[in-house]
Amino acid sequence: MKTKFILVPTLIFFSLQSFGFCGFFVSKADGTLKNKTSQVIIVRDDNKSVITMYNDYKGDAKEFAMVIPVPVVLLRSDIKVVENGIFKFLNDYSAPRLVEYYDDNPCEPRVQYDMMGAPSMNKAQKAEAESKGITIEASYTVGEYDILILGAKESTGLKNWLNENGYKIPAGAEEVLDPYIKSNLKFFVVKVNLKEKEKLGINDLRPIQIKFNSPKFMLPIRLGMANADGDQDMIVYAFTRKGRVESTNYRTVLMPTGNNIPLFIKKDFSSFYSHLFNHQWERENRSVAFIEYAWDVSPSNFMKCDPCVSTPPDYNVLTQAGVWWLGKNQYNDYVNEYEEDKSKVFFTRMHIRYNRKSFPQDLSFQLTPNNENFQARYVVTHPASGKFTCAEGKAYLKNLKQRRIREMEMLSNLTGKDASTWDIALSDEENLEIDFSTTYGAIAMNSNLKSVEGKDKTAGIVLASAVLLGFMAVAKLSVKQHPKT
Repeated sequence: MKTKFILVPTLIFFSLQSFGFCGFFVSKADGTLKNKTSQVIIVRDDNKSVITMYNDYKGDAKEFAMVIPVPVVLLRSDIKVVENGIFKFLNDYSAPRLVEYYDDNPCEPRVQYDMMGAPSMNKAQKAEAESKGITIEASYTVGEYDILILGAKESTGLKNWLNENGYKIPAGAEEVLDPYIKSNLKFFVVKVNLKEKEKLGINDLRPIQIKFNSPKFMLPIRLGMANADGDQDMIVYAFTRKGRVESTNYRTVLMPTGNNIPLFIKKDFSSFYSHLFNHQWERENRSVAFIEYAWDVSPSNFMKCDPCVSTPPDYNVLTQAGVWWLGKNQYNDYVNEYEEDKSKVFFTRMHIRYNRKSFPQDLSFQLTPNNENFQARYVVTHPASGKFTCAEGKAYLKNLKQRRIREMEMLSNLTGKDASTWDIALSDEENLEIDFSTTYGAIAMNSNLKSVEGKDKTAGIVLASAVLLGFMAVAKLSVKQHPKT
């Protein structure tokens, strides 16, 4: 069997342009901004964390603001902005992937193929804040952002202060603010400095990266539910020294992987994975953190995926993501040349779908010693080409049909969808030497699978396939009956 790795990095099945973070976005207009999804980079070792938040806001920059709970008061040196490309790079590299195989024709000789600081607040403003139980812990301007670090004694005062200062808090925010205040967390409040944005000459707002020391290893997702419509998705790119990151308060489950699926899925891989994720999420009772990729991406490890769908992260990408221990001969407060495993990096990609009902708690994580490599990968196989007149060829065709039956059954098992979901007719056989009964269309027609609505829709799909092949047969016959004169 010949193998070809095709670069088909599946999309995250919501636009990369619409990612948010686990705080809530605050509109300075009418309070109706929503954030459906999140994309976060977390670098963790011991009690040290670096978190990078993708900024998905689309709209007038003067109406943007963001509130995020943080465990400590951040210094100006703890906050910076990074380029947007880091998130696309990590998503493209770690996304679930498709691998493609080619059968050899047993009746032909085998051929070998190669594998391919914000403005200071005046005394009156500070006094007004303090009267509502709000403490202005710090203020900075970082890149295109003005940042306040707030402390609060109770949620009503914080909500009132934010509203009175132009931040229209969404309905429902007060009830989720209260647990963070009781846990003595601070609030990282961000808005755009329009003059700095213009001076920098940037169009899209850039991700914000923060670092801090805290024994708390968590993401405050409850606050992000205050202005979200229904379910939200979060992609977490986690980097550690020694092993995987897993959730401690929700089950951590590996996505199905290594499954053989029908060839026609190659043309609809994004839709396939979307259905697969939805079905697996429902199977796990919606309360689960899925691992889609886990691998040793240390600079010294040359095998970082199998197959790789894009360039693996190198030293520059890892350091931009916040991996501080790869400092080599540089010195800063996070680098110690004599630390053990100073060149080791383990990358975990987690995909979490959550809502208030199925995820009533914030996400808590732990570092584990598990450094087993894993990736969500799926396999399609092209049939052999040529004639199958030898005994081995006839046996191959028989086995091919059975294999395709198993592929169709696996497709249904993974996605919960029957044959009517897929465009089988337009993605049919590459080799007309294969009997019609071995095609996916014929297998679907004989499977008696019902659609989720209870109606049998496979007949229409297969009939189209049969008509297509019938047309080819008639065309061939016509040529024989009417030779050129």
